[in-house]
Amino acid sequence: MVRGRSGLAGIGTFLVLVWLVIGAVAAGQRHYFDDAPTNCAGTSTIAVTILAGPLNYMGVNPKIDDCNVDVPQPSQ
Repeated sequence: MVRGRSGLAGIGTFLVLVWLVIGAVAAGQRHYFDDAPTNCAGTSTIAVTILAGPLNYMGVNPKIDDCNVDVPQPSQ
């Protein structure tokens, strides 16, 4: 049986999952999950920390201080 792309895809998926788990552990160590974020900035900080993955342990400390979300308003 030839492994081809499916083998590489499986390895890639595994690496992405490990990357995200490491980011989630870093967010947990920073106690971001202790209190539920009440605004966009808190939620965004958690998301970018998880996406940064192992970079958190190399000195990256992503934080979102302000986030303005312009939600489209319904027509009247």
